[in-house]
Amino acid sequence: MDEDAFRDQGLTRPKVLMVVPFRESALRVVHILIALLESASQKKIDVSNKKRFKGEFGSNPEEKPPNLKRPEDYEATFAGNIDDHFRIGVAVLQKSMRLYAPFYSSDIIIASPLGLRTVIGAEGENKRDYDFLSSIEILIIDEADVYLMQNWEHVLHLINHMNLLPLASHGVDFSRVRMFSLNNWSKYYRQTLLFSALHHPQISSIFNKHCFNYRGQVAVRNAPLTGSISHVVVQLPHVFRKLEADSSVSVIDARFNFFIDKVLPEYRDAIMTHTLIYVPSYFDYVRLRNYFKKEELNFAHICEYSSKSGICRARHLFLSGEKQFLIITERFHFYKRYSIRGIRNLIFYELPTYPHFYSEICNMVKLAGMEGEATLTCTAFYSKYDAQKLAAVVGAERAAQMLQSFKNVHLFVTGGTE
Repeated sequence: MDEDAFRDQGLTRPKVLMVVPFRESALRVVHILIALLESASQKKIDVSNKKRFKGEFGSNPEEKPPNLKRPEDYEATFAGNIDDHFRIGVAVLQKSMRLYAPFYSSDIIIASPLGLRTVIGAEGENKRDYDFLSSIEILIIDEADVYLMQNWEHVLHLINHMNLLPLASHGVDFSRVRMFSLNNWSKYYRQTLLFSALHHPQISSIFNKHCFNYRGQVAVRNAPLTGSISHVVVQLPHVFRKLEADSSVSVIDARFNFFIDKVLPEYRDAIMTHTLIYVPSYFDYVRLRNYFKKEELNFAHICEYSSKSGICRARHLFLSGEKQFLIITERFHFYKRYSIRGIRNLIFYELPTYPHFYSEICNMVKLAGMEGEATLTCTAFYSKYDAQKLAAVVGAERAAQMLQSFKNVHLFVTGGTE
């Protein structure tokens, strides 16, 4: 009889890793697993530590502030318990399921990138462990776009520690370990399922650079036809200005230099008041903030780390016109979705990660009640490295024309009576 027929294990027990962004997501996953197991066995299964799990992963309805109006996507993303530091092992037995099983006794691990990062640790740390990732056969990364708003480095750190040979044996019976695991070929057999609400180069890089399954890859993508600009209801001229850069790294400096040399001088005039600058990258935000301070420009700034009082003060000073500029980060908008009143001029320092943020920010112009009474402007920067983002905002066909065109400035007008 073939000896390989008896080899039915990996080097460690966990076979499935499900990466989700919030405790609420983990709660839903566990409920689905229970429902699937019960439908397969046609009877209820015993779930250990269920009460503890509900207490730690459930949410208190009283915690949600009343009368809080937010967009549908916000309500869907931030429903329930939104703590992002957790990990839980799940052992699936014949007639039961054990929650909070130790990792090396678990079949399934459900965790957030941050929850795994604190276990995996960093090089040089004494207490670090990633052997439990050595024999993962199915890796599911759900809601990958949310990790761009959390900390993408945690995802990359996790991916770089997948399917490595364990440092300890963990009591494994080597006579039952599959040969591809012993040969350190596990990554070629691992199935990776990656789900995201949007296209993004960093998400694509995981698919292209870290998925090695020998059977190949399949990608399903929705091509944006009209783009989010079609949802702008305000009568507003949109000026898209193309940047020239030799690489995706050099475009960062090219964008900054273009902004301070070509664009900012146009907005320094006293009549160009109430200018909102939307900045997706926190590092770009810090760079702009420091430059504005150095030049002693009249501005306020809000980021995801700003205090509630600081946010209220900045919004008030901007609305009243005491501050000419307001710089905000994309993460602030993602996590808070506050309405900014008083906008007359918009600058998208970089195209938004989420395309619908473009229309959301543009539609805030109408909150000032100044449509028709003041000259409104909207300027956005793009380069050839923003092809996916541009297509999501203006539509695939328009984006292709804008990227191939010799013209560096393109104008669209929304909200007209066409």
